[in-house]
Amino acid sequence: MERPTRQEIHQLHAEICAGLADPTRILILYELADGPRTGTALARALGLPQSTVARHLRVLASKGLVVPTRRGGVVEYALADYRVIQALDLMRAVLMDRIHLYQHIAG
Repeated sequence: MERPTRQEIHQLHAEICAGLADPTRILILYELADGPRTGTALARALGLPQSTVARHLRVLASKGLVVPTRRGGVVEYALADYRVIQALDLMRAVLMDRIHLYQHIAG
């Protein structure tokens, strides 16, 4: 298999970021950091309609961020890679630093 070109890597990177570009999907990922969950369990934990959670899970799965596993008649979702949570935490730290900077400047 050939190595992807820089352009292909940038395109894939943008697609992953598109999967993260929704607050509900970020909440779902943080819930899954504690372990695999069903769509029903996620909906209950987040106080959202199951149809909303299912739609976001489809996006996350299509971007390779979560992995669905069928167990009997139930589908559980798990993080595809825990480093996604580490990346979200890093972005949150950058955001918090910016908020503090703006508060200091405005202050």
